[in-house]
Amino acid sequence: MYLGKQVRLERIINRETGRAIIVPMDHGVTIGAVDGLVDMREAVNDMANGGADAVLMHKGLIRCSHRCSGRDVGLIVHLSASTALSPAGNTKTLVGTVEEAIRHGADAVSVHVNLGDPNERLMLADMGRVAESCDNWGIPLLAMVYARGPKIDNGFAPEIVAHCARVGVELGADIVKVVYTGSPDTFSDVVASCCVPVVIAGGERMDSTRDVLQMVYDSVQAGGAGISVGRNVFQHPQRTELVRALRGIVHDGKTVDEVIGGVEKAHV
Repeated sequence: MYLGKQVRLERIINRETGRAIIVPMDHGVTIGAVDGLVDMREAVNDMANGGADAVLMHKGLIRCSHRCSGRDVGLIVHLSASTALSPAGNTKTLVGTVEEAIRHGADAVSVHVNLGDPNERLMLADMGRVAESCDNWGIPLLAMVYARGPKIDNGFAPEIVAHCARVGVELGADIVKVVYTGSPDTFSDVVASCCVPVVIAGGERMDSTRDVLQMVYDSVQAGGAGISVGRNVFQHPQRTELVRALRGIVHDGKTVDEVIGGVEKAHV
């Protein structure tokens, strides 16, 4: 790996633990201005104060969320987009370039690929071109790879998730983001097939804080490199305290019981 890419990757992946807490905030393009992301400066500030390693967003939001003070946090610029209003919402298209992301101050970029979509080939081609550009510029690439299409019966099946992760690795990603398979045993198989860090997505909004923390704990125990979780973090009523708890699990090796008290106490 080129030194420039390694230096930037350490802005995302903690060099001591080899893990990361990433909070994606790219939801507005897909579904509109969701709760928790209306005031972007406040959202980023809360994530940074909680100890998140990086936030992820589209290029236009950077100007709405840049802070001139407070704790530092890494920046990942998302290059893929589609909207829920489209009849082909699972087909992602590139809406930015690596060079553009660099001009905006990005430490890394990300792309989204949905395997099984009728237009899968276009997304794979886009990822290949972005990976090449990332190598040319020394910029880390995070690949979000999910299985979503007419031939996919269960996008959480371990063998399907492992396939998604492997596609990300083989096409040049430096970090791969996939869904959690539901158990440490099955997720360990996903991680074993990858030679780059694997982080989990958060999925649909969960009602239970303990369930969120347990999922993260189990994934780390299985060899996962942390999280890239959005709504289950930034929409939490005690989101700063939740990030601190997640940091305890991901970076400090703590259990769910050891960290959940801080979140519950903030709720009182």
